Amino acid sequence: MTEHIRFHFDPICPWCYQTSRWLKRVAELGEVELTWGLFSLELQNAGNEPEELASAHAQAKLALATAVAVRDEGGSDAVGAFYSALGRRVHESGEQLGEADTVKRALDDAGLDPGLADRAAADPAYVERVVTEHRELVDGTRSFGVPTLVLDGGDGPAIFGPVITEPPASDADAVELFRHVVWLARYPGFSELKRDRDALPDLESVHQWSTAPDST
Repeated sequence: MTEHIRFHFDPICPWCYQTSRWLKRVAELGEVELTWGLFSLELQNAGNEPEELASAHAQAKLALATAVAVRDEGGSDAVGAFYSALGRRVHESGEQLGEADTVKRALDDAGLDPGLADRAAADPAYVERVVTEHRELVDGTRSFGVPTLVLDGGDGPAIFGPVITEPPASDADAVELFRHVVWLARYPGFSELKRDRDALPDLESVHQWSTAPDST
């Protein structure tokens, strides 16, 4: 049976991007149909994180607002294409998420109108819609980070993660991981499964952060 999952993302998070790469491959294999929702780490952590991290999270504001404009223009599939193109530029190529040109180039990569970024920047209603979507998700599911997966197309159980360093190397492993995650998400007594992160994603955005003079 094909699962229908709503994937909530913030484009600043490299682990979330890695999870999206994995799930998009699982979708290509016919195991899942994805729709795309938004989450703001800036809003979620406001006032409760170091200034450096807060500044990084704020870089996603234009991209998230643009994702709303993209959804209006082309639907959820267009949001997925935009997010993938943005992730390649930011996380794989090291471009800056907070720069409008990065967002516009990603729109063009995805076959979308780069002017959608200008539209999102000019109208505060797009940011307000990001805020509303974020708060509805948090209030409805007690979600707290990305990636957040919501089963049944957004109406079922929600789960944080999985947080993965790299997408599975084989299609068989990708599908098996997916089936285990869905089973856990549907199991009513399951609350948490976690271990230390002993490696970082092999992404340019992470290399830039980890080698910065003031990084910890």
